[in-house]
Amino acid sequence: MKILIIGGGNMGLTYAQSFLRSHITVKEDMMILEKSPEKADELRKKDIGTVYGEPENCIRSADLVILAVKPQDSEGLFQGLRPLIDPQQVFLSIMAGVRIETIGAQLGARKIIRAMPNLPAQIGMGMTAFTSSDEVTRIELVMVQNLLNTTGKTVYVAQESAIDAATAISGSGPAYVWYFMEAMMSAARDMGFNQSESELLVSQTFRGAIELYDKSDFSCEEWIEKVCSRGGTTEAALRSYAENALRSDIIEGANAALNRAVELGKKA
Repeated sequence: MKILIIGGGNMGLTYAQSFLRSHITVKEDMMILEKSPEKADELRKKDIGTVYGEPENCIRSADLVILAVKPQDSEGLFQGLRPLIDPQQVFLSIMAGVRIETIGAQLGARKIIRAMPNLPAQIGMGMTAFTSSDEVTRIELVMVQNLLNTTGKTVYVAQESAIDAATAISGSGPAYVWYFMEAMMSAARDMGFNQSESELLVSQTFRGAIELYDKSDFSCEEWIEKVCSRGGTTEAALRSYAENALRSDIIEGANAALNRAVELGKKA
């Protein structure tokens, strides 16, 4: 199976390296289309496949085409690709907000998979939600899921609207975690710890809490009860969070991200 990745940015490079590292493909079957000559030269030095500058030289030989470009560049890209594609080719898009219907109408493709990865995919710890058009076969869907699994975990959603929800939760989610971490680090510095000490205290706390959660059957609420003793320090912090409606603010923020994802989808 020959794979063409259009766009040699962070996610395009992540996919190429992850596919090769997992031995799910070989560099002889990996192609990257990158319009920037400078970036193309950098990609060639990484020796992760054949790098092209023009679609005419590579797209016809691809079984799977991964669209890893910015959404605002999609219209011009589709115009250039449309005369070159084969209806039997599978297209995997990670362009935020660009819907399957839009891709099909502008590109002329029928077999389309739309995915929403997140940044931890760069270290094999990503979370990707994906869906597909009806024309994608089960075998093709499994093939693409196996590729996506090289960057972390995946979940298939039957309704495309769930991609917007995944964007709000897992796509944007790492930023929420880092926001909370930074606030805790700031509190630690105010309490007298230096920068490196604050970072260690917070990062190891998050890492340990997630490991405990993953390796047990306890819910978040049950773990909170285990840490929170009556009249203790944890209870004092949680009471403050409740009084300041922190939980509601987090939920409201996620919904704001969802609403924005829907808006962007309407414009695409």
